[in-house]
Amino acid sequence: MSELFSRRLALLGEPANQSLLRHCLHGIERECLRVDATGELARTPHPAALGSALTHPYITTDYSEALLEFITPAETDSAATLAALERVHRFAYAKLDGEYLWSPSMPCPLPAEEDIPIARYGNSHIGRLKHVYRKGLALRYGRTMQCIAGIHYNFSLPEELWSLLQRAEGDVCSVRDFQSERYIALIRNFRRYSWLLMYLFGASPALDKSFLRGYPHHLQELDAETLYLPWATSLRMSDLGYHNNAQADLTPCYNDLASYTDSLRRAVSTPYAPYAAIGAQRDGEWLQLNTNVLQIENEYYSIIRPKRVTASGERPIQALVARGVQYVEVRCLDIDPFLPLGIDLDEARFLDAFLLFCALEDSPCLTASECASCTGNFLKVVKEGRRPNLHLQRHGQPVPLAAWAGELLERLQPLAALFDRAYGGDGYEKALHAQQAKVAAPELTPSARLLATLRERGESFRAFALRQSLAHAESFRARPLGEEQRQAFEAEARASLAEQAELERRDTGSFDDFVAAYQASIQGAGD
Repeated sequence: MSELFSRRLALLGEPANQSLLRHCLHGIERECLRVDATGELARTPHPAALGSALTHPYITTDYSEALLEFITPAETDSAATLAALERVHRFAYAKLDGEYLWSPSMPCPLPAEEDIPIARYGNSHIGRLKHVYRKGLALRYGRTMQCIAGIHYNFSLPEELWSLLQRAEGDVCSVRDFQSERYIALIRNFRRYSWLLMYLFGASPALDKSFLRGYPHHLQELDAETLYLPWATSLRMSDLGYHNNAQADLTPCYNDLASYTDSLRRAVSTPYAPYAAIGAQRDGEWLQLNTNVLQIENEYYSIIRPKRVTASGERPIQALVARGVQYVEVRCLDIDPFLPLGIDLDEARFLDAFLLFCALEDSPCLTASECASCTGNFLKVVKEGRRPNLHLQRHGQPVPLAAWAGELLERLQPLAALFDRAYGGDGYEKALHAQQAKVAAPELTPSARLLATLRERGESFRAFALRQSLAHAESFRARPLGEEQRQAFEAEARASLAEQAELERRDTGSFDDFVAAYQASIQGAGD
């Protein structure tokens, strides 16, 4: 335990400061494919009864028209966040006619590439921009890869906590800059230790054979329909499905906010020859937003992002440069197919303690060699994290994963205790103990449980996932929303459709000019 970490921990443990952690904010975004009763991808449009995917605050789509995304409001208690996510699921299931939500992260058997429907958002300029961006993703990475689903966990510490730390440490920069620096430091530590999350929560060690479309691979055959790796935790977070080199040299530096935003600004402004050869338009039809390394900054596939709520029409980089980092978005979490929501309260509470640890622990800048080590450890765990006696690299030396994981979990103990004192009860301590049990017994991890289930039942991945999907549907439909909540959701759906129609009515000028202005806006992000 570093001296800096000890001082910060003691400061937050003072009676006058213990309530600060009650003001952390937690939000969840859960993606899931719509499928029919046989587990085939739904080809139907986004259900109008769910509202507009463009303007609804809680229900949208990600890449595909069939890839739903449920979004919770930011809550001060992770239990409230999960309750909000459950309400969205219950409403959705009341409106899905003969369709289901696919339970795991890796997709159902998919149709031919060209038959996977790309999400549409209406005829407004911003709606068309979102659709063209997704056409660009299809062009660059293929439609199949874009159908992988995950969970994003959004987390922030209260500004009062950052101010308290700044005063205690005598930092003379602005509160905004101190907060941004600390969030970037959190991200550096997250990169150091995120392999632990893959071990504990990875839940995609197997997939349907059709996903690979005949590409070469090193997976093993579990049955005629299923491929897997015996010690894998999260094939979703491996390099499977990525057949594109444009992002290979894009490694944003997390040593300060400016270097991070500058690297992304360069990527969205720098042409990439293979994309330029295709062009942004052909015969008047938009193929992609531009021919740069990234079309927009969100195209960068990272395991965690610094974020700031954007104003209407504002780009993410502009918001970060103008007002600093407000929260972090954890993007590497698999959907647990054993859980109706794909995540539970134990996981959310553990993530809170883990992220607080990353924020409080000393976080020196990452050297090039340590960056490579972080990436190597992460990739090793996603492909063979449960391999007996697996070793990772720490400070240039091999260390057993189990030993390092045990040390980290011990260091999280006082943080779980802080949260329990803030909220009351022992929920955080129990969540930590549940993860310690997985280190002692790897068979308790979701990835091990999934493979064990397939073997014990003689099930293919597809059969298992469909069975879980049907069971989860029955669970949600057995507990419909109350009348007041149902009416509120239906009103929200109607309002979102009206808002989309108003956007389409108000638009002026050409779409080409709109895209040009959107592209130009990035140039002023650092001014």
